[in-house]
Amino acid sequence: MKFLKYILFFLLIAIIGTAIYVAVQPNEYEFSRSRNINAPAVLLFNKVNDYKNWPEFSPWMEHEPNASLSYGNKTSGVGGSYAWSGDILGEGNMETLAVTPNSNIEQRIEFIKPFESESDITWHFETTQTGTQVTWAMKGKQDFMTKLFTTFMGSIEENTAPDFDRGLFKLDSIITASMKKFSININGETEYGGGFYMYKTTSATGANISQIMGKQYGEIMAYMAKNNIVANGMPFTIYNEMNPETGNIIMSNAIPVMNKITVEDGSEILCGFIPNIKTLKTTLKGNYTNLPKAWEASYKYIAENGLEAANFSPFEVYTNDPGDFPNPADWITEIYIPIK
Repeated sequence: MKFLKYILFFLLIAIIGTAIYVAVQPNEYEFSRSRNINAPAVLLFNKVNDYKNWPEFSPWMEHEPNASLSYGNKTSGVGGSYAWSGDILGEGNMETLAVTPNSNIEQRIEFIKPFESESDITWHFETTQTGTQVTWAMKGKQDFMTKLFTTFMGSIEENTAPDFDRGLFKLDSIITASMKKFSININGETEYGGGFYMYKTTSATGANISQIMGKQYGEIMAYMAKNNIVANGMPFTIYNEMNPETGNIIMSNAIPVMNKITVEDGSEILCGFIPNIKTLKTTLKGNYTNLPKAWEASYKYIAENGLEAANFSPFEVYTNDPGDFPNPADWITEIYIPIK
């Protein structure tokens, strides 16, 4: 009997010691994970801000793809919510409490089964030189039962942070893939209405054409603003010469205007005119980096369909403003090749 008493005594000491050790553990926990993603903050913010997008990058849905999901009357912005229920994931819900567009999202997550707890979730989106630094953080209080669980099963950070890393990786993959989407459509023969335009001519290469275009359009718009000249359409580029072998380009970057504009002597900004001409039209939807493929497809169509290019420089029109469309997959460019 004495031996049994000693065992019970030592068990009691162990239980009391464990209880004391558990009780003195931190009452709160907090951790975060970050990833730099080569994408605009607005795209990442919009993806995270709407709970209907979460199954795409949620690391937990990989564990139980058939878990039941339900959504509130709102799924994005303040008051947006969704809930889940599953054999593996248990039961819980999440609600958005505050947002700062393209910068921060504050959420509350509530676990109901297999145990009850609440935590605060925050997202932070910071623009960097190479994209956006996305930080996903979680913090909450630890009651005795939570402390007991983490004492033997590892901290909440040890158990949850790998899922945060996985979720950020998936978010990166999804957004990057969406930005790479593009399509090329040969619209066929069409009439281009023509008209007057302000332009500036320069040379470029395939490596620096984007930077030079930006500088050119900035100078043209500054000249137009100074002289109260109103634009009458979207910017376009006339390719005076293109050398596929060297990659050298001579181009005129242009902005349409209503009427002929008389410029002062010595001005680098000039006024030109495109007559009404017959063209082959091709539409690219996607990043401008895909324009070489669109041009190649256009000239291939000309060759395969017995068409002949006219003695007039081809041009491309940028029909929407990238500033209004943060995803390059939504940029639309129309290519016009004058034909006989």
